[in-house]
Amino acid sequence: MSKKLIVFLVLLFLAPLIIYFLWPSDESRIKKLFREGAQAVEEKSINDVMSKVSFNYTDEHGLTYLYIKEGSERVFKQMNNIKVEYDIKDIEIKDDNASAGLDIRVVASDGKDTGYIVGDAAKPAHMKFFLEKVRTKWLITKTEGLPLGF
Repeated sequence: MSKKLIVFLVLLFLAPLIIYFLWPSDESRIKKLFREGAQAVEEKSINDVMSKVSFNYTDEHGLTYLYIKEGSERVFKQMNNIKVEYDIKDIEIKDDNASAGLDIRVVASDGKDTGYIVGDAAKPAHMKFFLEKVRTKWLITKTEGLPLGF
C-alpha cells in the first residue's frame, strides 16, 4: 500500500470521531442561544434578539413574534445601559424540543433613573423557556413567567 492510501484511510476512519467530538451538543447550543440573546438585548440589537425567537412563538399572555418585536423596539428606544444577568438552572432536551429554566435580572436606565426592570437584587425573576430545534438551530417558541409590569 502506498503512503497516500494509508493516510487517506486513517483520515477516513478518524473523521467521524473528530466530527463527533468537535460538533457542539444541543445543550451547548442552547446555552449559546441565551448568551448571544442576552448580549443582543444589552446591545439593543432587535434583529439579533428576534433571530432567537420562532415565528410560531405564542405564550400565556397572548404574545406572538410580532408583539415581542414591537414591544422590544419600544423598550429599546426608552431604556439605556441595559445589563442582563442570568443563571441557567436546568435544561431538558427531548428529541427536537427542549425547556430551560433561568433566573434573570435586568437593570436599565430610563433617563436619570436606573433600576431593575426584571427581577430585583434580592430575588431574580424565574422564567421557563420552551425551545424547538430547526435543523441545527434552537429557537424559543414559548415563555412562562414573563413579567409584563415594566
